[in-house]
Amino acid sequence: MMIDVEDLSFYVEKKGEGEPILLLHGFTGSSSNWQPFIDKWSSSFQIIAVDLIGHGKSSKPDDPSFYSMETMSGYLKKVLDRLNVNKVHLLGYSMGGRLALSFAIQYPSLVKSLILESSSPGLPTIEERGERVRKDNALANRIKEKGISEFVQFWETIPLFASQKNLSQSVQSKVREQRLRNSEIGLANSLIGMGTGAQSSYWDHLDHLEFPVLLLTGELDKKFVSIAKQMKKFLSRADFVQINNVGHTIHVEEPQIFDKMVVAFLKKHADSFL
Repeated sequence: MMIDVEDLSFYVEKKGEGEPILLLHGFTGSSSNWQPFIDKWSSSFQIIAVDLIGHGKSSKPDDPSFYSMETMSGYLKKVLDRLNVNKVHLLGYSMGGRLALSFAIQYPSLVKSLILESSSPGLPTIEERGERVRKDNALANRIKEKGISEFVQFWETIPLFASQKNLSQSVQSKVREQRLRNSEIGLANSLIGMGTGAQSSYWDHLDHLEFPVLLLTGELDKKFVSIAKQMKKFLSRADFVQINNVGHTIHVEEPQIFDKMVVAFLKKHADSFL
């Protein structure tokens, strides 16, 4: 379904009944990334998967200011209002995890639990954020100048996704086809507005979060393993799980284990399983 918020339209997939789970995809992704889990989890939960602006079937405004973490969190709240949802379990991957954390910090009373896959609270110093902004802006210009096909070919080769080369050709092709369905302006503005450099640092907010948190990382994703371990020190109710022999995209590389970890966490914290 399409849900209008102010001057924007969000594509939302909603399935099942019970406690709501809001699913937020990563950069270059869409709600379709969650399809295998939507079908399974909807037997116990109301699943809400959103195409973030700049991605999928949602709006792709020309102004990067629409894409900031704080602005996007406000849009998500209005989407939930339209659906008459007042509290969610929140699951986000990578960029979607950073957005999930932003939403949880801004609207903690709306969050029952938080699951972060390969995510971070941002960069702690102004200097680090400034350097990352320069890199993200350069990449955004590359996307606009050279187009989606060239960018996707480049994006597949970055070290973050090296472990995806171990996937079957059919799975790699499916990931590539989904990335290619994006638009230049949507991805470029997502980098400019929602990139790690553009967002505020949330490190100082972690110790204020009182709901249960699950931190999931892949063993081969050394950077995010380190970040998750640091995050756990500040979170009062956090579980940290490292998945062996996988990298950044656990839900693609080991979907059965990902499903098992998420469901086990929800069984502890969702009334639907009581």
